[in-house]
Amino acid sequence: MLNRKQKLFLLKFFSLFSVVRGYNILIIVIAQYLTSIYILAPDLPVRQVLFDVNLLMLVLASSSAIAGGYIINSFYDSEKDLINRPRKTMLDKLVSQRTKLSAYFVLNFLSVIFASYVSFKAVLFFSIYIFFLWFYSHKLKKYPFIGNITAAILAVVPFFAIFVHYGNFDIIIFVHATFLFLLISMRELVKDLENIKGDLTHGYNTIPVVYGEKTSKRMLTVLSILTLAPIILLITKFKEEIGYMDYYFYASIAGLMVFLAVLWYSKNKIHYMVLHNILKFAIVIGVFSIVLIHVNLLLHRFF
Repeated sequence: MLNRKQKLFLLKFFSLFSVVRGYNILIIVIAQYLTSIYILAPDLPVRQVLFDVNLLMLVLASSSAIAGGYIINSFYDSEKDLINRPRKTMLDKLVSQRTKLSAYFVLNFLSVIFASYVSFKAVLFFSIYIFFLWFYSHKLKKYPFIGNITAAILAVVPFFAIFVHYGNFDIIIFVHATFLFLLISMRELVKDLENIKGDLTHGYNTIPVVYGEKTSKRMLTVLSILTLAPIILLITKFKEEIGYMDYYFYASIAGLMVFLAVLWYSKNKIHYMVLHNILKFAIVIGVFSIVLIHVNLLLHRFF
C-alpha cells in the first residue's frame, strides 16, 4: 500500500503528465519515426534510420519544445479551462504555477541543447519554434483565423525539421503534409466550438465567438471538402507510392461524411467533443497506417 506522500507524488506526476499531454507527445514521436522510415527516407536501411543520432536529437528537441508549449498554453488558459475543462484543470492544478514555469524553462533549455548536437541551424530553428509556441499562447490564439492557422502550422513544424534533415523534396510529401494540415485545422476549429463558453467569458475572439456557430460549421464543411483534394491525389496519382495505406484514405472519405453529418446535427458541447474525438482518432490511426505503405518494410530493410 502506498502512503499519503507517495500517493501525492503520483498524483502530481500524473498532473504534470496531463499538462504536457504526454500521450500526444508519444504519438508525435512515433509519427516522426514512421514518417522518416516510410516516407522521408524510404531508400535507407531501417537500422540506419532508427539509430540515426541526429534524428533522435531532433525528435527529442521537438518533444521538449512541444511539452514546453503545452505548459505555457496551460499557464495562460488556466482560468478559461476552469470553465471548459473543470476536471482536467483541477488535476492540472495539483502542480503549482511556479513548478510549471520552472519545467517550461527547463524543457526549452533541453530542446536547444538537443538541437545543438545537430547544428547551429537546428538551434536557430527550435529557438524560433519555441518563441512562436509562446507567442501563440500569449497572443495569437485570441484572434480568429490567425490563431487557428498558427496552431495548425505549429503542429506540423516538428515534421518539417525531419523533412529538412533528410532533404527529401518529393511532391508526395507535400500532399501528405497538406492532408495533415487540413485535418489539424479542422480539429482546431472544432476545439473552438467546444470551448466557446470559456472563450466568450474570457475575451478570446475565436471564430465561433466572433462569427457564430453556423458560420463555423460552414467553414468546417469547406475544410472537409478541401481535405478530399489531397486524399484523391494520394489514391490516384500516388497509388503505388502509398501501398496499402490507400485503405486508410478510403476510410477517411467515409469518416469525413460521418463528420459532416454529426457536425450539422451538433448543438452542444458533447456533440463537439464527439467531433473532436473523430478527428483525433483519424489523426492517430493515420499515424499507425503509415506502416501500410509497405507492410513488410521492417523485415526487408532492417539489415
